[in-house]
Amino acid sequence: MRHGRTEANERRLYCGASDLCLSAAGRAELKALRARVRYPEAEGLLRVSSGMRRADETMALLFGAEPEARVPDLREMNFGRFELHSYEELKADADYQAWICDGSGAVSTPGGESSAEFRARVFAAADALDRDALVVCHGGVIAALMARWFPGEQRNMYQWQPGFGLGYVVELEADGRRFYPVNP
Repeated sequence: MRHGRTEANERRLYCGASDLCLSAAGRAELKALRARVRYPEAEGLLRVSSGMRRADETMALLFGAEPEARVPDLREMNFGRFELHSYEELKADADYQAWICDGSGAVSTPGGESSAEFRARVFAAADALDRDALVVCHGGVIAALMARWFPGEQRNMYQWQPGFGLGYVVELEADGRRFYPVNP
């Protein structure tokens, strides 16, 4: 599941490494969602978060519980110098253009990580989960994992990225892989 909305999300800023809390609007949206969305049953699942405040707050608001485990490698991408800046602020920056135009995923954000480094970190963390889990993390993390697990779907990152407080129920079984959107 994706965490609730933050002020950085509202302002359309890159926000990965900054440990922001939910905005007032984000908390209100989650409370409204909880009243009308059928979330997966959390009982019996390991409750995992990325350890970022926005993820922990989302878990508490939606499930009334703290995470049992915090997995820092399920954090959003580290945007380095681009952190807490918008596209509009960065679009003329040569380093930014090199990063967003990089189809290989090898170009790192200055002071941050590349898409390839991000995916490797996230994939290793997900692979290390050894039991069924309810994970509250970040849009980029979810998009990367869904693209990896369901390549035949041919979706881009933005098509995989769920809304705030939403996500997927994913079954990764020996007999196949399935996903079900959690949505209103």
